[in-house]
Amino acid sequence: MLPALLGLAACRPDQVRHLPGTKQIAEETANWEAIRIMPADLLHATRWAGDSLTAYADTLLRRTLARELKKGTLAQAANFCRPQSYPQVDSMARKWHASPRRAEWQPTPAAATPAAVAAAGLQPDTMRLIGRPAIDTFYYQRPIILANNICLRCHGQPGRDLTLAEAQLLRQQHPGLRAVSRQRGQVLGAWQLTLERSGVAEFYTMKTRKKWKEHKMPKLF
Repeated sequence: MLPALLGLAACRPDQVRHLPGTKQIAEETANWEAIRIMPADLLHATRWAGDSLTAYADTLLRRTLARELKKGTLAQAANFCRPQSYPQVDSMARKWHASPRRAEWQPTPAAATPAAVAAAGLQPDTMRLIGRPAIDTFYYQRPIILANNICLRCHGQPGRDLTLAEAQLLRQQHPGLRAVSRQRGQVLGAWQLTLERSGVAEFYTMKTRKKWKEHKMPKLF
């Protein structure tokens, strides 16, 4: 008995073998622990989810329009200016239980009073909004800014960014298009998302869970 105890006492720390993946197992175990998500956390997650989905959709839109403009005419490319209906965007929206839409923005008349603007529902379209209109429903909105030349091809100044013939054809094919004759930096519209609480909570859990990263120990000898 005594020799065995002496043998254990003689073991140095560098001679102890740790089980592989011990830290990874500990972090994975922590991820399975129940956590309490506060209302403020859900609002943060709503913004994260909205920013992620709309940024992804805008990136796909620019790539798609650039590709279609190389292949065909402006009128043909304009038919693809519905990123909220892209399969990739729809798949992401379903995952987070979100319903995205894009609303056009009309410039506020110079003579309009703040009360008239608010009554018309225009004011919110010029700012980012995060809200919770119902216990299980969250709302996200951010403005769509005209910030690149591709968008100017449809929404820019006729005779400068697009030909007069192209502008007339766009009006015929898309009579509901009102965001025209715009300049870089102006607001075209707004992304608006309605998200279910279950999707927001799932997104928050995904964003805050610990991820295992392997750290290789340097060679000492």
